[in-house]
Amino acid sequence: MIVVALSGLFLLSLIDNPRVEYLRARLFDAVMPSMNWIMVPVTGAWRLVDDFQSYARIHEQNRELRRELQRMKAWKEAALQLEQQNAKLLDINNVQLDPQLTYVTGVVMADSGSPFRQSVLLNVGARDGIREGWAATDGLGLVGRIAGVGRSTSRVILLTDPNSRVPVTIRPSGQQAILSGDSSGAPLLDFIERPELARPGDRVATSGDGGVFPSGILVGQVAQTPDGRLRALLSADYERLEFLRVLRSHEIERIEEGSFLLVPPRTEPEPAVEPRTAEVDDG
Repeated sequence: MIVVALSGLFLLSLIDNPRVEYLRARLFDAVMPSMNWIMVPVTGAWRLVDDFQSYARIHEQNRELRRELQRMKAWKEAALQLEQQNAKLLDINNVQLDPQLTYVTGVVMADSGSPFRQSVLLNVGARDGIREGWAATDGLGLVGRIAGVGRSTSRVILLTDPNSRVPVTIRPSGQQAILSGDSSGAPLLDFIERPELARPGDRVATSGDGGVFPSGILVGQVAQTPDGRLRALLSADYERLEFLRVLRSHEIERIEEGSFLLVPPRTEPEPAVEPRTAEVDDG
């Protein structure tokens, strides 16, 4: 019966006649609305197949991402091993770029996300010879200074911290300035002797004033804001702080009594010596 009905519909569609066309339109109008319920499971099945294909693609992407993560972990382990091997080779060959700028490499363990205190925690401390005040770099530029030392950990105050103040030199003009952190990615350059000589793109490096940081460590480049203030675009990649080098600096002279800085120490005057008179013998 189905074959006969379908054959009749097929033959009916082949006849080119106005009356047959009218009959065919009436027949389709009567039959097609009642066929919608038959298409519901077909449409649902197609949607199910499409969703299954989407899930299969997501699953494959997830597997690919896991493989990429495994490869990245392998590269990370290889980088750590190479770093250790490089340190051993430098130690064996006694290679020192500068006697005052040898370094200890540490891994960044944690990052404080506070907007009022920006610092990172390293896995090196007093047992590794770390001392407060030493400079920390990421290999590209200055990152901050050691501001707290434990036995096996130490804290680095970043240049962007509001409590950070670093004396710097703007090259090639040689202008002295203070790099002041303000919780932004580009700290301010304050107290510049002649701001008109500093131009955007000039290099900013530590000046060594005060004996806190060694001189010549790259900090960044000068940038000018729309309001005319000068800032420093830091060379260090603060988005990817994984390894930091703590530079061993020379010993800073400890000041025991601050009054000697203003007034020289008093010296007791020597007692006056009375001149001796020669005695004349009358005899």
